[in-house]
Amino acid sequence: MLYAIICTDKAHATNLREETRSAHLEFIKNLGKRVKAAGPFLADDMTTSTGTMLIVECANRDEALAISQEDPYSSAGLFESVEIRPWNWLINNPET
Repeated sequence: MLYAIICTDKAHATNLREETRSAHLEFIKNLGKRVKAAGPFLADDMTTSTGTMLIVECANRDEALAISQEDPYSSAGLFESVEIRPWNWLINNPET
């Protein structure tokens, strides 16, 4: 099952994001093929990150929740909110 992990940064947290970015990217890299897509949400200026979205393959919601909680961004307190939603990759799924 695929899950979308949708994270919104706290306001004025740009420095915290920059300070933990390398640890976050290493964490995502270590998840391997479980990560189907990942990247930041952007502000209207198209340069400032305002959150993160991961599409991950997990057996259940609890596994997706664990990933979200283990993310260095989460551990550093970057996120204002985290939403986990089951997701169906219907269009342009390379595995179908």
